[in-house]
Amino acid sequence: MAALVHLPARHSGPPCIHGVCYFSRRFISRIKRHNLVRMSSKGCLDAQFQGSKRLYLGIDLGTSGARYALIDKQGIVHSEGKRTYGQTDVATNWATLWKETLLLLLEDLPPTLRPYISSISIDGTSATTLIIDSNTGELLCKPFLYNESCPDSLPFVTSIAPENHTVCAGSSTLSKLVSWWNSCTSDKGNAILMHQSDWLLWLLHGKLGVTDYNNALKVGYDPDTESYPNWLLSQPFSYLLPSVKPPGTPIESMKEDIRRQFGFSKDCVICTGTTDSIAAFLAARVTLPGKAVTSLGSTLAIKLLSTSRIEDARFGVYSHRLDDKWLVGGASNTGGAVLSKIFTDDQLEHLSGQINPLIASTLDYYPLPSYGERFPIANPDMQPRLHPRPENDVAYLHGILESIARIEAKAYELLKELGASEVEEVFTAGGGSKNQAWRKIRERVLGVPVHVAEHTEAAYGAALLALKGAGACR
Repeated sequence: MAALVHLPARHSGPPCIHGVCYFSRRFISRIKRHNLVRMSSKGCLDAQFQGSKRLYLGIDLGTSGARYALIDKQGIVHSEGKRTYGQTDVATNWATLWKETLLLLLEDLPPTLRPYISSISIDGTSATTLIIDSNTGELLCKPFLYNESCPDSLPFVTSIAPENHTVCAGSSTLSKLVSWWNSCTSDKGNAILMHQSDWLLWLLHGKLGVTDYNNALKVGYDPDTESYPNWLLSQPFSYLLPSVKPPGTPIESMKEDIRRQFGFSKDCVICTGTTDSIAAFLAARVTLPGKAVTSLGSTLAIKLLSTSRIEDARFGVYSHRLDDKWLVGGASNTGGAVLSKIFTDDQLEHLSGQINPLIASTLDYYPLPSYGERFPIANPDMQPRLHPRPENDVAYLHGILESIARIEAKAYELLKELGASEVEEVFTAGGGSKNQAWRKIRERVLGVPVHVAEHTEAAYGAALLALKGAGACR
C-alpha cells in the first residue's frame, strides 16, 4: 500500500504523484461512500443489452465530494454513486484526495457494467488550477483552489487584459498562474498549466496539456475566435497554456493499466470535460436560446442560453461557449442561505403550504445573508433589507420568497439589457426547486413557465459530454 504523498509548500520542489493505482489508508478512511450507489432495473444485463448497449460515464468533482452517473444513449441512468471527502482543512492534500476519490468511484461502478462503458468525461470546479512538470507529471506546487484569491497578481493581470475581462479577478486562473510565475524560483521550463478536471482525465488517458474551452475561459482563452488572444500569448509564461478543445471531445483511449485494473473495454475513450456549473446546466438538457436554468441553493445563480455573447465584470457576468450558442451566467448573494438563517426546514415546508402564490406580496425586501451584492446590482456595501417583519410568519416568508423572485426577474432583465437573448422558459435546480409555492410565485413574477429540471446533478451533465464524445468517435 503506497504511503501518503506529502505535497510541498506552494513554491518548493515537486513531489511524485504519478502512481495512480494505489490508495493510502489514511485517505480511504476519510473518503466516505454513500448508499446512493445503485444499479437501476434498466441496467439488467439481458441479451439485448449485451449485444447492443453502450454506456457513458460522467464524474463530477465538487467542493465537498464527488459523484458519478452512468447513462445510456437515451439518457437513462443505469447506476450512480457518491463519495464525500470527510473533514478537510488548510493542511488537506487535495491532489491526493481528488485522485483517490476518482479511483474509488471507478471501484464503486458495478463490475458487470464496466465492460459496456464506451466513454468517460469529468467536470471540476472552475478556476481550480494545477501546475505540472510536463516531463514527469509531478505537481510543482499545491493546487490553487477554485475560491483562492491571488491579489498580488491582479495589478499585472488588469494591466494586460481588456477592461472588465473575466480574468480581471483575483480568483481567476490567470491570476493564479501569474502569482505562481512571479513567486517560483526553481526551473520553470517544463511547467504546464492544467485545470482540476484536465488533471483527473490525464490520470486516465496519460496525455498532458489538453483542456476544454469552458475551463480555459478564466485563463484568458477566447472561445469566440477559438484561440488565445495576442495580449496573453505575448507573455513569457504563455508556453504553459494547454491546447484547447470543445467539451466532450475524444482525447485518447484509457491507459492500459487503469483499464485492466477496473475491467473497462479496450475501446473506452476519455473525453474533455467542463466546469461543474456548466455540467449542471447540461444536465437539464436545455438546448434552445431563451431557455434558462436557475439554481436555488445557498445563493441564486442563473444561466441563460443565448445567441449573443456578453461579458461584464462589474456584475460578474460572463459567457461560456456551448457549441454555436452562448451560456450567459451570473450569481446573486440572495438565496437559501438567507432562509436558513430565519426558518428551519420544517418551518419552511409548513409555512410554504399556507402561502397563496397567486397573490402578490406587498412586502419589499432585498434578502442577503450579509452585506454586499454582485448581481443584478453591483454594490459591495449593500445592506440586507428584511424589515419590517410582520407578526404573521406566513406573510413574512411570502414576502421573502417574492422578493427573491423579483431579484431573479431583475437578473434576467439585466442580461437582456446587456444583449443576451430574452428568457422564455426557466428550469429550476437546487434545494429551492422542491418548494412548489415558490415555483408558482416565480412563474407569476417572471412571466414565463417555470419547471423543475428532471436532472440537476453535474455528473449527469458530464455523462452527456461522454455520450457526445462517443458519437464523435464513430
